Amino acid sequence: MAERILVTGGLGYLGSILCEHLLAAGYEVTALDNLMYGTGQQGLFHLCANPSFDFVKGDVRDETVMQGTLKRADVIVHLAAIVGASACDRDPALATSVNLDSVRLLNRLRSPRQLVLFPNTNSGYGATTGAAFCTEETPLEPISLYGRTKVEAERELLNSPNTVAFRLATVFGMSPRMRLDLLVNHFVHAAVTDGYLVLFEKDFKRNFVHVRDVADCFLHAIPHAGRMVGQVFNLGLDSANLSKEELALAVKRHVANFYLHFAAIGQDPDKRNYVVSSAKLRAAGFEAKRTLDDGIRELLKGYRMEGRGLFKNAA
Repeated sequence: MAERILVTGGLGYLGSILCEHLLAAGYEVTALDNLMYGTGQQGLFHLCANPSFDFVKGDVRDETVMQGTLKRADVIVHLAAIVGASACDRDPALATSVNLDSVRLLNRLRSPRQLVLFPNTNSGYGATTGAAFCTEETPLEPISLYGRTKVEAERELLNSPNTVAFRLATVFGMSPRMRLDLLVNHFVHAAVTDGYLVLFEKDFKRNFVHVRDVADCFLHAIPHAGRMVGQVFNLGLDSANLSKEELALAVKRHVANFYLHFAAIGQDPDKRNYVVSSAKLRAAGFEAKRTLDDGIRELLKGYRMEGRGLFKNAA
């Protein structure tokens, strides 16, 4: 019998890609989601014909819902979260309850035999100089509420059995539940829709990773959990430790008429400035392979499907 995987936040940006990859690999998949983003989360209708796919509308903070879905799962991938510093600052109570309290509930309800795969953010490394590589041993010093809730949730799970945590780089690529707030996705969208970008903190560095590489990493972790549990792994593309200026210029190589203005004003609410090493994950048998250029080409193709904006007469 195929292993049964519960994906919370299963209709989100990462979850909708992960569900496809898990089904293709032969797993039985249940996606749990409260559909808080409404009509933007209809991207998995095509999976409903697959008898190995199921969907539960519910909230990860609801104990009754969680008890019912957990009892049918061998593996839990807990993606449900309020993601990003700005989104968390907009509603701190919601962010804390979803990002941290739901993890505590999950950990209390689940059996120790159930494997939990948990995505943290590498923004937990905080405001470093950007000169030295952050490894899994680098102290976590999150600045934002988003970073603090995710770091505390990671700590909660790693103090319990049968957990693997991943500190994700900034994710990019097309998804059925698209996100334009992610840096690569945003820069490419600005290039093709506005034709210009005002860039602040141009020398601040980030690490990046394709959304499908993240999904493939979770697939890798399930059969290899025996040697990964109890540990945390940076998950990024080592060739994509780039400053915001370098990223913008990479986009410009694909969109020649993309005008860039480097401004002295403006601040990132998370103050992220770091380069990250994923060597530990590579030693565990997985390496992200989809390049930044692959992602830019993919995004350019996807944005051609966007059509006319809701309040625009012109495309």
